[in-house]
Amino acid sequence: MSKFQGILFGMGNPLLDISATVGQDMLDKYDVKLDSAILCEEKHLPVYEELMEKYNPSLIAGGATQNSIRVAQWMLPSPSGDTAFMGCVGQDDYGRQLEECATKDGVLVHYMKDPTTPTGTCAALIVGGERALIANLAAANNFKPQHLNTPKAQEIIESAQFIYIAGFFLTVSVESLVQVAEQAVEKNKVFCLNLSAPFIIDFFADQVATALPYTDYLFCNESEAAAYAKKHGLGEDLKEVALKIGAMPKKNTNRPRTVVFTQGSQPTIVACDGKVTEYAVEPLASEFLVDTNGAGDAFVGGFLSQLTQGKSIEDCVAAGHWAAKQIIQVSGTQLPETCNYGAK
Repeated sequence: MSKFQGILFGMGNPLLDISATVGQDMLDKYDVKLDSAILCEEKHLPVYEELMEKYNPSLIAGGATQNSIRVAQWMLPSPSGDTAFMGCVGQDDYGRQLEECATKDGVLVHYMKDPTTPTGTCAALIVGGERALIANLAAANNFKPQHLNTPKAQEIIESAQFIYIAGFFLTVSVESLVQVAEQAVEKNKVFCLNLSAPFIIDFFADQVATALPYTDYLFCNESEAAAYAKKHGLGEDLKEVALKIGAMPKKNTNRPRTVVFTQGSQPTIVACDGKVTEYAVEPLASEFLVDTNGAGDAFVGGFLSQLTQGKSIEDCVAAGHWAAKQIIQVSGTQLPETCNYGAK
């Protein structure tokens, strides 16, 4: 295998999405709400089998960080070689499917493989274009810091100048995140984090507090921003919340923190260095909406595709908006073979 010389590396939970359009009765049965992302509890376990048996679901490569890295690679000028991803899968068909998909999209995957645990899955319940996600991490939950010491992992970490980790990984291995983030600070690399879901903020607050000081770019949506603000008493004005998070202590003082809040079809808020800017989102006619699963991941992927090329924040946000708009017109994060983004 040739040496990795790419610029962007992600670490997270690789999951196979089991996605189907369902009725409200399925949401009620499994006690989930639209626009939510939760970890699977015992009461949710039958949902995966029920989807397979009754709904003819699509099986789509997923996992928030892996989705963002795939989108970034798709939008970068080279068709492959610029990006890499690490996470843990099982030694099974689902794991092979994930690896094949990411590799086809040009991403170098360096999975840790657990022979004793199946590859993780995520039930994506789609109602009226909105989604509810139930993640059964399985093997993804078993990522260990030792994997970062493998020669290929060291090669990836050494080469990449930008690192992205979704908050979902905070439930798996904070130790691994810190190991990578420390190297980012030491070598002045750009470290990016996503808060990912309100339950991360509410139930993994210590882990978020550990990761935030390393973070140069923080991403989240409006419900996550509101959850963080509520938990930490930052008020209800999201522009002010973004400024306050931007001003929190930071280990790498070579650059200010940039905070990015997406709000669906409402303007995206960006705070940096005491200033807030709003960027309007070009609306999509409702008849073109398939489902919102992966929209936030796609935004980050688009944003990073430009950030890694030294583009302006305005260009980064525009690319994020464009990527999200493409993804909500298909089921899950499925990428066409070629990317026709104007900045490419």
